[in-house]
Amino acid sequence: MKNLNRITLGGGCFWCLEAIFNKLNGVELVRSGYSGGLLENPTWAQVCGGETDHAEVCEIRFDTSLITLNTLLDIFWESHDPTTLNRQGYDVGSQYRSVIFCENEHQLKSCLELKELAGSNFKNLIVTEVKLRRNFYFAGAYHDSYFELNKNLPYCQFVISPKLAKLRAQFSKHLKK
Repeated sequence: MKNLNRITLGGGCFWCLEAIFNKLNGVELVRSGYSGGLLENPTWAQVCGGETDHAEVCEIRFDTSLITLNTLLDIFWESHDPTTLNRQGYDVGSQYRSVIFCENEHQLKSCLELKELAGSNFKNLIVTEVKLRRNFYFAGAYHDSYFELNKNLPYCQFVISPKLAKLRAQFSKHLKK
């Protein structure tokens, strides 16, 4: 029997996170979108322009009987640099910040504890925000399965593909068959 849960993660461009989390056994759905700001129904141009205080995020629905929150966050920490404020590689701005939006107080407490534990794995301080989710706006069908549909584009080859190779090397036992 499925035990579905949800968490929303931001760690740079949502195309990267979507490609990674879609590969995991137990992940039922990954949707790219925006969260954290006040503007309702923002556009990609507004978010990328830094006008909204939203972050690019992925809403992840997962079956806790197949993958734990701890494992999801272990993969999250390794999929980007959580010690860099408002930047992931060449993607710069608060819309690319490292952030975890939790569904409830229990999940918030767990994520704060897991962030503290993960801190010992990094030379610098983890700057990932951990807070309750207050909104999520779907980015649109154009962003769905972006990597799978655009593998030959330079961004996909030079940014996303190396992240997927790292995922396969470090977390192969969690990948879908």
